[in-house]
Amino acid sequence: MTQPDAKPAPAPAALDSRLRALLMRLYPDRDSDALTAEVLNAFWPDRTWRRRTRRPGNALWSQKDAVLITYGDSLIDGVYKPLDLLRDFLNSHMKGTVNGVHILPFFPFTSDDGFAVTDYRKVNPALGDWPDIQRIGEDFNLMSDLVLNHVSSQGTWFNAYRQGQEPYDRFFFEASPDDDLSMVVRPRTTPLLQEVETAKGIKHVWCTFSHDQVDLDFRNPEVLLEILRIIRLHVDMGVKIIRLDAVAFVWKEPGTPSIHLPKTHAIVQLLRVLADFASESVILLTETNVPKAENLSYFGQLNEAHWIYNFPLPPLILHAMLSGNAVSLSKWQRAMPPAPQGCAYLNFSASHDGIGMRPAEGLLPDEEIARMIRTVQSGGGLASMRALPDGGTAVYELNATYFSAVRKTYRGEDGMQVPRFLCSQTVVMSLEGVPAFYIHAMLGTPNDLEGVDRRGMNRAINRHRWDYPALRRLLEDPESDQSRVLTALSDRLKMRAKQPAFHPNATNFTLTVDDRVFCVWRQSIDRSQSIFALHNVSAETVELPPGALNLIADETWTDLLSGETLHPEEDGVTLAPYQCRWISNR
Repeated sequence: MTQPDAKPAPAPAALDSRLRALLMRLYPDRDSDALTAEVLNAFWPDRTWRRRTRRPGNALWSQKDAVLITYGDSLIDGVYKPLDLLRDFLNSHMKGTVNGVHILPFFPFTSDDGFAVTDYRKVNPALGDWPDIQRIGEDFNLMSDLVLNHVSSQGTWFNAYRQGQEPYDRFFFEASPDDDLSMVVRPRTTPLLQEVETAKGIKHVWCTFSHDQVDLDFRNPEVLLEILRIIRLHVDMGVKIIRLDAVAFVWKEPGTPSIHLPKTHAIVQLLRVLADFASESVILLTETNVPKAENLSYFGQLNEAHWIYNFPLPPLILHAMLSGNAVSLSKWQRAMPPAPQGCAYLNFSASHDGIGMRPAEGLLPDEEIARMIRTVQSGGGLASMRALPDGGTAVYELNATYFSAVRKTYRGEDGMQVPRFLCSQTVVMSLEGVPAFYIHAMLGTPNDLEGVDRRGMNRAINRHRWDYPALRRLLEDPESDQSRVLTALSDRLKMRAKQPAFHPNATNFTLTVDDRVFCVWRQSIDRSQSIFALHNVSAETVELPPGALNLIADETWTDLLSGETLHPEEDGVTLAPYQCRWISNR
């Protein structure tokens, strides 16, 4: 037992030296020894670090991992706490289907459905409280949002800033309207700077997203230290995966694009060092909705994010489904590098936001992007814009549920929405990486146009709140879209979890077999299992000739999804419209 007057154990030398080097890069004018000690105290107030760092490896995840993305109040009934209803849904319908759950910001907030946080340390009382979060974390790997770029303009921190109270008087990024801000990259069209009255006079604060979301100033190390204390709280509450929301924007410098700056990457590297030395299993996920090369940069040199979002997937899968042609999807996947050792992609098609179009830049011709937009809009979808440096605008994202986005194809409506949608989600399951599914994808939720009218925001179309008793009645009806989608996706995910060839880091090789078929070959890390995952993205029957697949001789090949024994080398392979096959040798 430690004596009351015993000195706390010193930090491991490797931990101390890595932190000091990063802090010297971030804050060269500060005493690095003192600041290193403050970082250690912020993240480990009880000095419970590991003695050795984790080496980059793939042991923190497996083919059994899949994540459900949901708001804390996606399910409501007017009686029980939404988090209790969510827990009931997870235990009733998601056990064995997914083992992780990302609860979108569950803190008190003022706008943007949780992403304008007023208090990082509390659970929104309209949802429940920390014990409700912890109960979910006991049964599922819990992911929380670290909204580290900005806070609510109506929160405690910003109110204290306006009153000149320390330390918050230096917590927010100030700039001048005379600064060169012409290069700043951002996803919104509102003015970047907001004029506010403070106890120290008129200030202009930086607002990357909205005027209710005021950017923090990480040039002040006190901001970093407070964020570290918040991460520690979340880890202590059972969070295993930390989603770094809008992390690309955290470090700003007038006269630059203020996105992906070197010190932004240094902050991610610092968080990775802390995660690697933590006694808990902590996974960092970066949220950077940007083109490929910029997104991949957040793997760093095996020293930044464990996982990154595979942002090109949503628009490319959608294009394949609407056009009936997998060429662009296959071309992109063929050029994607495998995730580095100790890293993985997070694959998804649907999220709480819209279908981002920036990641499609350079991957799809402009005329194809325009055609996609028209097709989705003809099915009731909407579009949100972003500002361009020349003063113009461009579509930033399509707003629709993914289920409604594939209601029509370029050829119009055909009554094949459900099989087309199931095909789109099966692509997500088949690729290298960890699959993630928005609750409204798992439930085949249609566009909520009434929600858009009521709330006055395009993204409400994809943020429906289900009346839980009504949803349960639909799930009990085997003919409802909700039951058909949830049953089929659950069956496929349960089958996927048993296949070592679907480990997030197993071999992923793209094959060209037909323009209408997206095909990848997966091979387990120990090379014992091969799976040919085929997805017919068209409304046509496709006949693949004998020899189309490079099969191992003298093996028995079975379609895991249908249970059929196949002889592709003799008979070829037939794919019905939107049919998927996982052809495995075991």
